[in-house]
Amino acid sequence: MSDYCVVLTTFGDEANGEQIIDALISQRLAACIQVMPIQSYYRWDGKVNCDAEKLVVIKTTKALYEKVQDTITANHAYETPQVVQVPITDGLPAYLDWISDETQ
Repeated sequence: MSDYCVVLTTFGDEANGEQIIDALISQRLAACIQVMPIQSYYRWDGKVNCDAEKLVVIKTTKALYEKVQDTITANHAYETPQVVQVPITDGLPAYLDWISDETQ
């Protein structure tokens, strides 16, 4: 079993997204964060919504997941942000070593 994971979240406001990303990188909770534009369709408060958002892909270690989750939720503008962990089951050893080197 791998010690590494990807954490996924989203944001709709650029300034809020930059705040979250800066907190994760400056605290060395993530080695790399990628941001991609997406269109999200979902039901919230009984209504179907469609919003332009950014998907955030955070490369980190499983040992840091709780701190990553806490940092996202402490800084996020959403009432209930998406925060999910996806295990990395395998990867290029040099890349995985780099994740270890760049996180605390």
